[in-house]
Amino acid sequence: MDAQTLTYIFVFLTFALYIGIAIWSRAGSTNEFYVAGGGVHPVANGMATAADWMSAASFISMAGIIAFMGYDGTVYLMGWTGGYVILALLLAPYLRKFGEFTVPDFIGTRYYSSAARIVAVVSLIAISFTYIAGQMRGVGIVFSQFLDIPIMWGVVVGMAIVFMYAVLGGMKGITYTQVAQYCVLIFAYLVPAIFISMLITGVPVPQLGLGATVADGSGLSVLDKLDTTLVELGFSPYTDGSKSTIDVFAITMALMIGTAGLPHVIVRFFTVPKVSDARKSAGYALLFIALLYTTAPAVGAFARLNFVDTVHNTAYSDVAGWFKSWEDIGLIGWHDKNADGRIQYHPGAAFAGTPEFSGERRDDNSRVVLNPPSASKNEVYVDRDIMVLANPEIAALPAWVIALVAAGGLAAALSTAAGLLLVISTSVSHDLIKKTFAQGLSDKRELLYARISAATAIVIAGYFGIFPFGFVAQVVAFAFGLAAASLFPAILLGIFDKRTNTVGAIAGMVAGLAFTLYYIVYFKFVAPELNTAEHWWFGISPEGIGMLGALLNFAVAMTLSRLTAPVPQEVLTLVENIRIPKGVEQPHEH
Repeated sequence: MDAQTLTYIFVFLTFALYIGIAIWSRAGSTNEFYVAGGGVHPVANGMATAADWMSAASFISMAGIIAFMGYDGTVYLMGWTGGYVILALLLAPYLRKFGEFTVPDFIGTRYYSSAARIVAVVSLIAISFTYIAGQMRGVGIVFSQFLDIPIMWGVVVGMAIVFMYAVLGGMKGITYTQVAQYCVLIFAYLVPAIFISMLITGVPVPQLGLGATVADGSGLSVLDKLDTTLVELGFSPYTDGSKSTIDVFAITMALMIGTAGLPHVIVRFFTVPKVSDARKSAGYALLFIALLYTTAPAVGAFARLNFVDTVHNTAYSDVAGWFKSWEDIGLIGWHDKNADGRIQYHPGAAFAGTPEFSGERRDDNSRVVLNPPSASKNEVYVDRDIMVLANPEIAALPAWVIALVAAGGLAAALSTAAGLLLVISTSVSHDLIKKTFAQGLSDKRELLYARISAATAIVIAGYFGIFPFGFVAQVVAFAFGLAAASLFPAILLGIFDKRTNTVGAIAGMVAGLAFTLYYIVYFKFVAPELNTAEHWWFGISPEGIGMLGALLNFAVAMTLSRLTAPVPQEVLTLVENIRIPKGVEQPHEH
């Protein structure tokens, strides 16, 4: 049975499982729709949190970033995992003890202000839509390649599937669907990694294979072989970093505190029965995440080594089918600059401008390129988002492994998309409509508004997936920057600084969000030609600017809070109750 047929079977079976779980666990109340009734076991919640967290950026894009950035790509590993330590220690148990449905709920109540709640909702929506754009893009890429349909229709199919289990099941349906999706995605990630580690080094554990000797008789380790190979082609050594220390620090910090401020991750800790379970859930989530994140560096290194060995100096007529199939959807491109019929892979752009192709072919089966070739010797354009998906094909693994990777990529993207859509719909229906503009709304009507909000959010998310503004992990990094600069400081100060008041919290969130958004938009869209280290403020890239946004938020919030009216006594009591461990006293839990 060929890979495409197996992919159809695997994807159909997994989608049937997800939809079946959603129907079985359909939410019947707002409590079940928003927080799954608050009765999820910590292990199941840790698994669901891991699936919610390990998005298309983790499954599809992160190893691709490491494959092409080498050492510099490790900032994503450090930032995205380190954030869970902050979340487990500083936020999760306190927010669970607060006991409401959403992050804006906490901010609105803690800062005793509808305006603060609205600013939190606006921040949450900006973060979530930025994040979800990357997920829908990942869905489109997987569908397009493995099911042989255009990226646009791939996104549309993904939207329909998410609609089924997010709108029907709410958090209750999403939670148990995500448990199944975690099992699918982690199996799909580890199986090809083990296969390829065995092929390259003879070691079945990818984490150990990364430091093992390549089984080609050269006596070189994987990283030494990569360094040697890339330097011969004109690239920098794989193990050398090009980013400045300040930028590495800024990106890592932005990703860490952005992780701790992500609303779709935080809301998972409202779904467990007890405060202690919130901390346990974070620990289990980190364990489940570590299975993938400790494997990613090996996957990235193996993918780059396989890519070079398979593509460089190979006759186009002899290149494997995987190259031409990715070429058909524009995610790999080749232009025969020296007319020798062989693919040359070197540093530099393969094309002048964007890699767009006409649909024609020359007699020699090479592409007709709309843009003139650049002066670079490089003849290959490759989108880094395809490396994990193409890796089993490059390594000529069995067809069932290729199909499994497709199902895993979809599981990763759809699980996170569903969690993000839920926090958007919850914020609109619960925080904006019920708590702000239509107080006293019935439970049934609120549930209806939540489902309408989710459906609307799916349509908008699909648009961003069809017309993306960056590769998957880059888009996600921007979302983390926005979360770091807006929600994280407000939540942390709300728990640990009793002096922070309404004025300070609102001004801090607005300042942090506006500054970070402006910086990203300016360098990525207004003046992309200036997006270089010499033009960045303090040498910090748009991916790391969330750290400065967070510092600005903290500074504005703490300064203005000390210059304006003090916090009311009932709010001080609320903060004290949140911070007192259960068992020391027995304060009322909301």
